[in-house]
Amino acid sequence: MFREKTREFNFRRRCGILPRDMSQTLGTALVALKRNATRSLLTMLGIVIGIAAVIAMMEIGDGAARQIAASISNMGANVIMVRSVAVQRAGVSAGAGTGISLTGADCDAILADCPSVTAATPSVRGTAVQAIRGAANYQPERVDSGSADFFDVNEWSFDDGAAFTRRDVDSAATVCVLGKTVADALFPDGESPVGARIRLNNVIFTVCGLLKPKGANLMGMDQNDMVVVPWRTMRARLSRSGGTASTGAASASASAHSRSAVYAASSVSLYPSRDATQTANYLMPIRFDNVNNIQCKAASSDKVDSAMEEIRTLLRARHRIPDGEQDDFELRNMSEMLAALTSTSTLMTSLLLIVALISLVVGGVGIMNIMLVSVTERTREIGLRMAVGARGRDILAQFLVESLLLCLCGGVAGIAAGRATSEAISALKGWPVAPSVAAVVVSVAVSAAIGICFGFYPAWRASKLNPIDALHYE
Repeated sequence: MFREKTREFNFRRRCGILPRDMSQTLGTALVALKRNATRSLLTMLGIVIGIAAVIAMMEIGDGAARQIAASISNMGANVIMVRSVAVQRAGVSAGAGTGISLTGADCDAILADCPSVTAATPSVRGTAVQAIRGAANYQPERVDSGSADFFDVNEWSFDDGAAFTRRDVDSAATVCVLGKTVADALFPDGESPVGARIRLNNVIFTVCGLLKPKGANLMGMDQNDMVVVPWRTMRARLSRSGGTASTGAASASASAHSRSAVYAASSVSLYPSRDATQTANYLMPIRFDNVNNIQCKAASSDKVDSAMEEIRTLLRARHRIPDGEQDDFELRNMSEMLAALTSTSTLMTSLLLIVALISLVVGGVGIMNIMLVSVTERTREIGLRMAVGARGRDILAQFLVESLLLCLCGGVAGIAAGRATSEAISALKGWPVAPSVAAVVVSVAVSAAIGICFGFYPAWRASKLNPIDALHYE
């Protein structure tokens, strides 16, 4: 039996029914495809268009996702806002920002002891400010204050000049940074504002920097219509209270914020002494060092949660809040907006990919159609091969290799066309694109899968032909 099988195998190999190796199989497939070169090229065209669409859509989608991520970062997606809680008297809240539990030292401690935080800046809220230079008089939409890290936290860069320094902050120097809108209003002749002097209310300030324009924020407010000053300068020179803090909140950390920590002890009692209940319920304000909020920048959007936990643990320890008692501060971030924009970006990329995959399916249907036509045209050839000993699996393998070769060639051409298309769109329209190795690998895998899936039925149909009927087919 073994000798008979061996002789049969050798006979079928000599007759060309069985290839000696894979190169011979590919050679046979190439010969079959060259018989109708134009039809083969037109068949591959569907796969080329489909793969090119997948590559271009994935690269454009990835580029758009990165641009959205950068925009989210500019809007402060990884920024954590630390605010004092509102004062409550007789069960009634006095409103946000009426507490004074945060200080500039808290900001320094966050920078030093929270590894997930890369930058932090305190902020003091100011009143409406009138900016004056010569005959130009302009009221900015807002006046912000902070430390030298303010611009890093808020992702601001400079068109001219530079930020104020830590020394400027510590000395409450009268320096400021202008937004583009304010600079245009005060310097209509196009003169550089850096080094010039302007008046904010009745205080002379020297302009040390000009911010690059950003445009409107999510609320439609002009981000360039702003002036930034050191936070100690805001408290000492521009705030309505002239350096005094608003009324304090009830807190278990009263001992950490006593008046004696700031003012020298006096032998003369100017006011009646307070009892224990008054001391616990009405915290004496700390002047000149309390801040309205602290903005902290996490190392990345993925580390926002860990940064918030580190900040909460640190501030509870610094404010001496016992376990089980409520925080005298609150933390806020933009996680909801980040999740919404990220999901929108993912949805758009997925929709683009689905559209591209539809074109691939259309190309696969075209390959199936052409392979069925090829089987019909080569029916007599199939019958002859079967008559001299070829089995169904041999015919099946032959047509599958032809279909796979068509798809792989189309895939390679499609990758080149897709890369060229995405680069052309980027050059002409200015859209961001991100070359992706994953897209190329997926495209090759999809091409091979289409060749196997859509080529299997024609190959299976050819392998099931009756040799006698095939030989009589005309």
